[in-house]
Amino acid sequence: MQLIILPLELYLGFVAYVWALAERLTDTVGFDAGNEIVVSCAFVLVLNLISFAKALPFKVYSTFVLEARHGFNKQTPLFFVKDQVKGIVVSSILAVPIVAAVVAIVQQGGDYFFVWLWVFTSGVTLLLMTIYPSVIAPLFDKYKPLDEGPLRKSIEDLSSSLKFPLKQLYVVEGSKRSAHSNAYFYGFWGSKRIVLFDTLLHNKGAPTDEGLKEEEKGKGCVDSEVLAVLGHELGHWKLGHITKNLLIMQVHLFLLFGAFAYLFRTPVLYQALGFPVGLQPVLIGLLVVFTYVLAPYNAVINFAMTILSRRFEYQADAFAQKLGFASDLAKALVKLNVDNLGFPVHDWLYSSWNHSHPTLLQRLDRLSGDKKTK
Repeated sequence: MQLIILPLELYLGFVAYVWALAERLTDTVGFDAGNEIVVSCAFVLVLNLISFAKALPFKVYSTFVLEARHGFNKQTPLFFVKDQVKGIVVSSILAVPIVAAVVAIVQQGGDYFFVWLWVFTSGVTLLLMTIYPSVIAPLFDKYKPLDEGPLRKSIEDLSSSLKFPLKQLYVVEGSKRSAHSNAYFYGFWGSKRIVLFDTLLHNKGAPTDEGLKEEEKGKGCVDSEVLAVLGHELGHWKLGHITKNLLIMQVHLFLLFGAFAYLFRTPVLYQALGFPVGLQPVLIGLLVVFTYVLAPYNAVINFAMTILSRRFEYQADAFAQKLGFASDLAKALVKLNVDNLGFPVHDWLYSSWNHSHPTLLQRLDRLSGDKKTK
């Protein structure tokens, strides 16, 4: 769909139209339409609303038709509406100060503004990574501590044996949104939390299947399989994958901002989008350079990161295997694939380009000792 929409927007001068609309709205509410920072903030709000409106029909179809058809959707229409409203409000609140700061840095930062821009965005990235799980995510889902019991004790023992600084262990009620399952950890330095989706746990973590819907009974992983999944996740931490990805992202950002600094004063970039001669807004320069000019570079980098991601997944599987979880991890992978209606067979070329994780069969082959898969 993007292959149709993006060229159409370019041909029709969509970005220039939205910028002009932002100028008119800024003037209408009594602000200075000649202030680029103010207009840039208005632009991102308008663009956010338009993007939301464009995506909404597809989200509705995906949630209430495709997901519902296969038994995954658990959202009511009211829950969906609240979720979408909260999403656009939170994204807008975050976007406005960030955009204002970015434009101000480019305007006032001198010849080496891209260095200050990189420092700022790196700081914002770390801040958002820190506050998202504890401040933003709870706005959308309910988190509660994992009940005392054998699973909690086993997870705490595993964390202790690996010297993983576990501070809290949560279960998120993902079943209110979807039947898909997941597990992850977050946090910096000596304060980390593990989050399990209730859909990952056998019978949603209940001792019996009483009170569960028929399609929910028997779903999820037993305790030993959950522990194997966490062994894989903790492997990412122990092997430094999170830190490596963060460092790569920072280098990538620095290169992007360096390219932007070199290119953004080129008038033809703005005129190609329909802007009049002499009007070269910073935010539009970022948009056109990152989205269009650097598209080939982005494609290469995305493919390289996909290759690296798949390598990290194999390494995390091998880490779990060394902990003695090979059999349980294999069972968990199969069970999760079945529960999520995954298809185990993929074209190798398509998978190599599009899948950040190796396929189920590739991972099972590696866990069974076959290292020929890539």
